[in-house]
Amino acid sequence: MGYFTDALNKYADFTGRATRQQYWLFILFYIIFYVLCLVVDVVIGTNGIVSMLYGLGMLIPTLSVAARRLHDTDRTGWWQLISIIPLIGFLVLLFFYCSRGTGDNKYGPALQPTKAIQSM
Repeated sequence: MGYFTDALNKYADFTGRATRQQYWLFILFYIIFYVLCLVVDVVIGTNGIVSMLYGLGMLIPTLSVAARRLHDTDRTGWWQLISIIPLIGFLVLLFFYCSRGTGDNKYGPALQPTKAIQSM
């Protein structure tokens, strides 16, 4: 949950880097909260208004954490525009998001994994 709130605290910070763990845990909590918004929509009958507002509110934080993830792989955040190309763009971005981060690069020093991951 800390990675999700950390990304929200840096909601418009497109500089720096984000590790794979930071990115994917953010995505996990994003999906969990989105599903909860969908359930709320069904229960109170708002025809998707709650989930739409959640998606719009999370647009900038999602773009910024994805840009920081791309920076960790030594790519510019503008690579997100490749998602305009159907299927191929998604697959290319998925590969980039899953790729191991490079060492020190122009976007900053290499980030160290957390101790919880190191002990696994």
